[in-house]
Amino acid sequence: MNFVARLKKDLTGDAGARFVFVNNFEVERSWAVGEPKLPGAGISFAGATVNRMEEMGALLAGEGDFVVLKAPMDAAFAGYLARIGAADGTTLIAERNDPDAMVTEDALNSPELLARLRELADGNTYLMPLGISASEEVLAKESGLPLAGSTAQICKAVNGKVFSRGLVDTLGLRQVPGRVVHTVGELREALTAQLALGGRVVVKESLGVSGRGMVVVEDERGANRLLRLIERRGADAPANLVIESWIEHAQDLNYQFVVSRTGGVRFETVKAAVLKNGVHQGHRFPVELPPVAARELAEAVEKIGRALHDEGFFGMVGVDAMLAADGTLYPCLEINARFNMSTYQSRIAEKFIPEGRHAIAATFSLKLQREHTFAEVETALGDLFFTGAGDTGVLVNNFATLNAANTGEGSFHGRLYAICVGDSPEEALAVRTEAERRLAAMAGEDA
Repeated sequence: MNFVARLKKDLTGDAGARFVFVNNFEVERSWAVGEPKLPGAGISFAGATVNRMEEMGALLAGEGDFVVLKAPMDAAFAGYLARIGAADGTTLIAERNDPDAMVTEDALNSPELLARLRELADGNTYLMPLGISASEEVLAKESGLPLAGSTAQICKAVNGKVFSRGLVDTLGLRQVPGRVVHTVGELREALTAQLALGGRVVVKESLGVSGRGMVVVEDERGANRLLRLIERRGADAPANLVIESWIEHAQDLNYQFVVSRTGGVRFETVKAAVLKNGVHQGHRFPVELPPVAARELAEAVEKIGRALHDEGFFGMVGVDAMLAADGTLYPCLEINARFNMSTYQSRIAEKFIPEGRHAIAATFSLKLQREHTFAEVETALGDLFFTGAGDTGVLVNNFATLNAANTGEGSFHGRLYAICVGDSPEEALAVRTEAERRLAAMAGEDA
């Protein structure tokens, strides 16, 4: 049973169910509406680029499934995916596409798409969003397609960092030194106490996403700067922040498991961040953990999964963890009870990365002067361009984000998402490094 069939079995009870994938990346933006924010921590990468990450869903859908997209796929990119057998589902396009809106909002504003979704309602077809907010509940109602997941209220509740920290305490798992601050008036004492332990401190919004909604405090001076800005709100103002010590030289991990509708917990995968000269290169897989850490992680999966089900949650779960330099595992820094980047790489891994092969899931950030075609990307990558099962090289798994931020008014920042495949971890990293050089040359950047 492949990844998608396993997921369907867990969430609907039927491995043969049909999914309509709605890949509403950064659903946290919806959950965080009305929640307290850190000063200056909410600066976002271009929303138009983030919203086009939904194209990754094309590589997740199985045969018979559907994927809702904001716009048609580039013909050359779609042809490439078809040639290598990476996309088996059918795309459904929102006829009204606002670049700054999430795909769910576009779907709700597209009568023709809504009519097509209603035609799919056969009692065994489900909406499968990345994460469930109020908008996805409205889409389910409007389309007549049930959601393959928990309510928006439950999803928001279990995705907060404040919830994660409290759960880790309750379960008796090893915790990064820190505390939760519920009001602004508690922040000064908490920061002072945490800095007194030595080293840097990180302050996190409960529902921040993608590295935003957090501030790293280096020392007392930095703490005072933050306090001056936030204490203007008044001591009784809500804060809902997590204050933690920064663990230096640690290996960042992300693992993924599924909580079934009936409460079963099934582990899927673990990936590790890759750094080169201190710069993030992506996440590598497969990962072999030290035996003690592997055992502790497996125990954490079971405990966290059961606890989430007790809260009423079922669905995909990603957890950020950390392996300290001395081998100590911190098994839960943050729970992301939704699809994760790993989710979108799962079918790719099953089809194209057999045992003995290694991969790095990479993001290439480029400063562009104009739009670039997929043919230009293929030409730039040259012999690194992935051509199918058994090959090594660069498998592009999202092209829409490369040109999404182009407004026609000067330069813009683009992203290309890819899986870099090699016969060893070192070769996968070498592929990634050389691909970055070639793509920068295509963009006209200094390599």
